[in-house]
Amino acid sequence: MPIALDQQATLIDLDGTTPLIAPLSECLRHFAALKVSANADHRILLTQPVPRKDRPTRTWILNPQDIEMLAAEQSQG
Repeated sequence: MPIALDQQATLIDLDGTTPLIAPLSECLRHFAALKVSANADHRILLTQPVPRKDRPTRTWILNPQDIEMLAAEQSQG
């Protein structure tokens, strides 16, 4: 999934905590610092949609599995 890590994004907590509006790389760092039990309640809203292999259209929202994958890629590279 080719996503620019410097684009603005919003880390949203479905429990109602104040969202974090920051570059995607910063949102990924905050997500990685969360407890595993809290990860399921978070989503990232992108400013630019990205293509998805499993969907015919582009998406604006990253689910926890997508966020975990990006966070792992960021920490490796």
